[in-house]
Amino acid sequence: MPKPAKSCTSGYGPDNRLALKVSTRNIPPFRDPAVILIDQLKDVFIDGELEIVETALWYPKMYRKDYKIGLNLTGGGVDDPDQQFYENYGCGSPRNYTGYCNPELESLFERQSMEADEGKRKKLVWEIERRLAEDGARPIIFYNRFAYCWQPLVKGWTMMVNSITNNWRMEDVWLDK
Repeated sequence: MPKPAKSCTSGYGPDNRLALKVSTRNIPPFRDPAVILIDQLKDVFIDGELEIVETALWYPKMYRKDYKIGLNLTGGGVDDPDQQFYENYGCGSPRNYTGYCNPELESLFERQSMEADEGKRKKLVWEIERRLAEDGARPIIFYNRFAYCWQPLVKGWTMMVNSITNNWRMEDVWLDK
């Protein structure tokens, strides 16, 4: 990892560190990445303090934007840019917790959604993601990885390529004993 700069333009640096709370839900899938984030923030002279919030209070706190840094998970049933872009970055979307709004970028959401050529669509998606990152729209800390495990005796089951949750219909599945 490269060494951090000696000082920041905002006046914070190794001799003047910024103290902030990192708020998140009080369950492991939220707490664990928040702890990792706090560790990483040290490299840019931010001393994070973990503020865990009970689940019943977390979403109201998020909607009020009552946090300095709020670590939240973004979940979706389908791993597709349409679902992610419109839901998390669309102007007026109820799950756009940061309130980010860029109508010009939304027009790119539309273009990538209608693009039939996979290569062209990927190029548009990477352009959108680059611009979202440059805008600091909702910084992505990490991407989760999921996998399937099953026994060779399970027959007739179809593994999905874009979701781990939309293939639970089992009328064509059987055990071959």
